[in-house]
Amino acid sequence: MEGLIPLVNRLQDAFAALGQSCLLDLPQIAVVGGQSAGKSSVLENCVSRDFLPRGSGIVTRRPLVLQLITAKTEYAEFLHCKGRKFTDFDEVRQEIEVETDRITGVNKGISSIPINLRIYSPHVLSLTLIDLPGITKVPVGDQPPDIEQQIRDMIMQFISRENCLILAVTPANTDLANSDALKLAKEVDPQGLRTIGVITKLDLMDEGTDAREILENKLLPLRRGYIGVVNRSQKDIDGKKDIKAALLAERKFFLSHPAYRHMADRMGTPYLQKVLNQQLTNHIRDTLPAFRSKLQSQLLSIEHEVEVYKNFRPEDPTRKTKALLQMVQQFSVDFEKRIEGSGDQVDTLELSGGAKINRIFHERFPFELVKMEFNEKELRREISYAIKNIHGIRTGLFTPDMAFEAIVKKQIVKLKGPCLKSVDLVMQELINTVKKCTKKLGRLQLPCICMSLC
Repeated sequence: MEGLIPLVNRLQDAFAALGQSCLLDLPQIAVVGGQSAGKSSVLENCVSRDFLPRGSGIVTRRPLVLQLITAKTEYAEFLHCKGRKFTDFDEVRQEIEVETDRITGVNKGISSIPINLRIYSPHVLSLTLIDLPGITKVPVGDQPPDIEQQIRDMIMQFISRENCLILAVTPANTDLANSDALKLAKEVDPQGLRTIGVITKLDLMDEGTDAREILENKLLPLRRGYIGVVNRSQKDIDGKKDIKAALLAERKFFLSHPAYRHMADRMGTPYLQKVLNQQLTNHIRDTLPAFRSKLQSQLLSIEHEVEVYKNFRPEDPTRKTKALLQMVQQFSVDFEKRIEGSGDQVDTLELSGGAKINRIFHERFPFELVKMEFNEKELRREISYAIKNIHGIRTGLFTPDMAFEAIVKKQIVKLKGPCLKSVDLVMQELINTVKKCTKKLGRLQLPCICMSLC
């Protein structure tokens, strides 16, 4: 049983390297929470290291697949930096930031392409967690106006899978009924069968209040229950307070608090690690038969594709031409369906293709126009001067066309920026649509044709 989590880790790495990570429903735990819920602190406490980027606004902008492995020596490895071992966890943080910006840019954009990070340490239990962007409400900087919807779509892409356990992180100093994490979890897991609740900031609750009913699973029951943790404060983080010291303080808090003393052995980060390790191991064991069946089915499908090319003769120009025409035709049909919205497989998790382009034209472009600086008083003054300058010494009865053209040309120039921005967004979505269509052609067809044409 102990080898189940490392086995799934190897599968995750293999599928990520093939670009197929989102196509297979691997057993996993996704971490969901608001921006200020304390997700980063929970993960860092599990690792006993500061290694995650911090700051204001959205910090996690790509899913982080965090694989924790028990080992004698402590170091980290990234899937995209094969062969390089990171022993300085400040460098791990920097690499996460650099790799995030490489895909998303530096304007706080987001991407669903995951970063795979493996940490070996004697201080961890074998565990795999997927850290998702924090739920936000307001766009920051150059973020698109629909950033909340984009983050929601990404989160739903992960937690809507039946094989995904949901670690819903909620601060204790907010109303549990308004928890963003639990709201999303309830949408895909209404019975609370896959959701594990984590309550943070217990030490920051108002005097005379406590979260006893929540932690006893009475207020909003979940099958897997709730676990309370106490993270470092921002002052502790700024003061470089050691995580080990923070864990000791956490233990002392639960043992000394009258509302939590009776359940102190079922609270805290070490207990959370233990529970997550057990839950994930049991979950993998329970879902393994169905996953194995699905994997074998896909293997048979690929073997059938291979069989089709068994007698393929690359020197036969007729076969090459026929195969290429079939691929172009299939690509054309798939592309048209994705743009026109008449595809046989409807995506219920996120907008894509024609629907996303429609949103760009009807939501993003008008938003960019509204953001433009417009001074009506200045415009009226320019119109007045233009008319008077064209009339010269004469007094005109009608507005001259030249004045109208001069003003309109000047205003049209201001539309160039928003238009180009929208064109770039549409182009990017068209590129994404093309990539999806080429993937659908099959993993074997395109390489075979390319090789035969070389």
